[in-house]
Amino acid sequence: MLLLGLGVLSSLYWLTVILCVRQVPDRVPSRNTHTPPVSVLKPVLNDDGQLYANLRSFCEQDYPSYEILFGVRSPDDPAVAVVERLIRELPHRELSCVVTGAPIGSNRKVSTLEVLGHRARHDILLVADADMRVGRDYLRAVVAPLADPSVGLVTCLYRGVPTGGFASTLGAMFINEWFIPGVVVGTRLARLRNAFGATLVCRREVLSSIKGFAALADYLADDYMMGELISRQDLRVVLAPCLVSNVVVERNLRSLFLHELRWARTFRTVRPLPYACSVVTHGIPLTCLALAIAGPTPVTVTALLANVLLRCTARMAVSRYLGLPLRWSTTWLVPVRDVLSFALWGLSFLGRQVQWGNERFNVDAEGRLHPVAAAGKAAASPQASARSSARAR
Repeated sequence: MLLLGLGVLSSLYWLTVILCVRQVPDRVPSRNTHTPPVSVLKPVLNDDGQLYANLRSFCEQDYPSYEILFGVRSPDDPAVAVVERLIRELPHRELSCVVTGAPIGSNRKVSTLEVLGHRARHDILLVADADMRVGRDYLRAVVAPLADPSVGLVTCLYRGVPTGGFASTLGAMFINEWFIPGVVVGTRLARLRNAFGATLVCRREVLSSIKGFAALADYLADDYMMGELISRQDLRVVLAPCLVSNVVVERNLRSLFLHELRWARTFRTVRPLPYACSVVTHGIPLTCLALAIAGPTPVTVTALLANVLLRCTARMAVSRYLGLPLRWSTTWLVPVRDVLSFALWGLSFLGRQVQWGNERFNVDAEGRLHPVAAAGKAAASPQASARSSARAR
């Protein structure tokens, strides 16, 4: 009965998604007059074959004045060649490559942002992940909400764009068919208090009020914490009226699995109750389990068919409003994607270890990262742990 009950709730969830998805901000507003100079902070690492096109989209903005600071940890990083190519090809743009050196915390990306933030010349700071690709009106759309002084942070949704291959397609489906529906429904139920790494835009004074990027240096979910800390300053976190594209480069199923397991454990750590309740988003696996346990009764078969129908209808609705082509030949991937998501949901409760790049970390109850290799050393040195905690605060 429990599985069937969850299956019914899942049907209601996907029906709500269908009704709410029309609220996704997918149009850039008319040209606005609030166009202050912007410093774009862009940490980059390695070259996945899509980096040049992703970065170039930020360099071709229809915006009066902006600079882009690309941050790398090492001058030997393959991303350096891509950035240098852009600097040569676009001499009229204010582009610079900054080698940031040793990290200040466990989150390497935030360590890079801390250095870039000090180098930035302008008071409007924009952070965007290197796997994002944007349109020419992107800067106008994401900066415009800051004209309202009650807005402390601007973020935006992103759609997954696969680059080809089984793993890449599944990764894009996760973004488009699980992440976006969850955000759309979530923002109808409660005020937005967190942000997404696709885009983070704020004034320098607001960032200073939360002690800068250094306050996030040991957190796994740096974008979430940035939104949370700014919300505590009685400032609003808002969604910009635009969508950006997350170019999903997943070489194999192993990299996809580790990536999504890290994301799942991140979500579980920062929002444990909502994450536990997200079990109702997995209607197809839940009703399949009910069917396997109770047998093919009229109730179990109806529950399964209802979930399949509503899930596929929601998929069509989301694709339409995100402006994404829907290939019917990929419909068979829906149960595959949902079973994988359900498995990751369950596995996220079985540990606190995540892999980020070539490094492994343990995630504590507050969402801070602790390198696995240094776990023993950290335990033997409570003073070092205390200093780390103080820096994160």
